[in-house]
Amino acid sequence: MKLWTIIGPAGLALLASAVPAGTAAPTAAAAPQPAHAVRITNSPRILSKLSASAIHQAGWSSSNWSGYAITGSTYHSITGSWVVPTVQPSRGDTYSSNWIGIDGFNNSDLIQTGTEQDASSSGTSYGAWWEILPAAETPISSMTVHPGDHMSASIVDNNNGTWTITISDTTTGQSFTTTQSYSGPAQSAEWIEEAPTVGGRVATLANYGESTFDPGTVNGGNPALVANDGGVMIQRNKQVSTPSLPDSDTDGFNMAYGSTTPPAPQS
Repeated sequence: MKLWTIIGPAGLALLASAVPAGTAAPTAAAAPQPAHAVRITNSPRILSKLSASAIHQAGWSSSNWSGYAITGSTYHSITGSWVVPTVQPSRGDTYSSNWIGIDGFNNSDLIQTGTEQDASSSGTSYGAWWEILPAAETPISSMTVHPGDHMSASIVDNNNGTWTITISDTTTGQSFTTTQSYSGPAQSAEWIEEAPTVGGRVATLANYGESTFDPGTVNGGNPALVANDGGVMIQRNKQVSTPSLPDSDTDGFNMAYGSTTPPAPQS
């Protein structure tokens, strides 16, 4: 199923607002580029108040991120594998992204790649993308992503001011690679479930059910994840996304929609 085919009321209003007075607003079908490709940004972590229920489940909380992030070094490469979750249709537009990235946890730089899983009353949509802030995400139109697909990705510093981003759907055999300039400080590395920013606001997280990030590496080795590296997502004073403890070989974890901590994956 192709990504960025759903345009809800907010998206239509955004399109209409861009049309000069006296000119008929384009319909969704007539838009030259799908609205989601323009409006979605996977942003740096936005801090939120850590609720009492989250204190014993994670080291940090955010209104747009959940998953695992590590700091304390300079990161020249990251890899990650995850299962594309199945999102549930919703009354309004809801969004989710699974991704790996470098930077963004404690600064406004970020280089990343991942998958998008969105929903509305009209149905669901899936796809792959890459992004370097401050630009919005770039959809990868050459890849078709389905729920349940196994994804693998890497981001590697080429030591010449450029980084190579690769994302593969190992279920279908599709793959995409791009080399881009990036000058961020590389102070954090992440494996994240995100509620992306849509139209300038953090979106409501889609009900993604469950997903697994496993395995992952940083700088060519085991990331040695610990519980304090994990973070939960809190929206409207409600915990909506929760990671498990790290697995026994400290390179992976499970994610679950809601406030219940899932079991760690078997290593």
